[in-house]
Amino acid sequence: MSNLSLEKFVGKVAVVTGASSGIGKSIAESLVRNGLIVAGVARRLDRLQKLSKDLSEEKGKLYAFQCDLTKPDEIVSLFENIADKLGAIHVLINNAGVRYATSLIDGDFEKWKKVMDTNVLAVAACAREAISSMKQNNIRGHVININSSTGHFIPQGPDFALYPASKHAVTALTETLRLEVNRHKLPIKITSLSPGFTKTEIPIVAYGKEAGEAFLENHTGLNPEDVAEAALYILATPDHVNVKELTLYVQWGISKK
Repeated sequence: MSNLSLEKFVGKVAVVTGASSGIGKSIAESLVRNGLIVAGVARRLDRLQKLSKDLSEEKGKLYAFQCDLTKPDEIVSLFENIADKLGAIHVLINNAGVRYATSLIDGDFEKWKKVMDTNVLAVAACAREAISSMKQNNIRGHVININSSTGHFIPQGPDFALYPASKHAVTALTETLRLEVNRHKLPIKITSLSPGFTKTEIPIVAYGKEAGEAFLENHTGLNPEDVAEAALYILATPDHVNVKELTLYVQWGISKK
């Protein structure tokens, strides 16, 4: 365990999507506190700017970048902008994701499309752009796709629709990417990080403010900080170690003090 260290990434650029709240925000905060230069990406620029200000006294620095990840052209421009302003990318945390309360039998096509565009296609596009930067600059990089436990099983809930399918796609996408990177003999690690239910804004987006807050209040889950700590562990492993998959669940019967 003594070899675990983030020192190799101090002063290096990390891109975190969905950095304005929840897991992405916690990961961005942790990376900045450990000395990384973080490109925080989200649609809500005002939240990113506030987060950057809040972290201004930390070892690293957060820069705010606005992007709609459902638009491929914006993703390409985003990574060009990050490279121009901050330099070569060493770490990508593919965190942005959405879930809507709808079904397959009589569901809303536009909601289905937003889930697949955000949870699958944007993950692939961001990985492509980040790995392109790593290849061009001979970087020993790391891509972590924030997956979900629902990428490994189908929950019983009545309104998940395409969300489990999108996360199963992330499981397959991540392993396909890892094998592809290995075939090209690139020194880039690829990891799937799959938390169980985590207390973020996802239920509020899915069910609305009142019902979403009630759901969060009545369900036991992980905290975003728990997932951030797991991400730091993955990044801190020695160069010859790649954590292929890490799955987190809350421990029942134990409350966080």
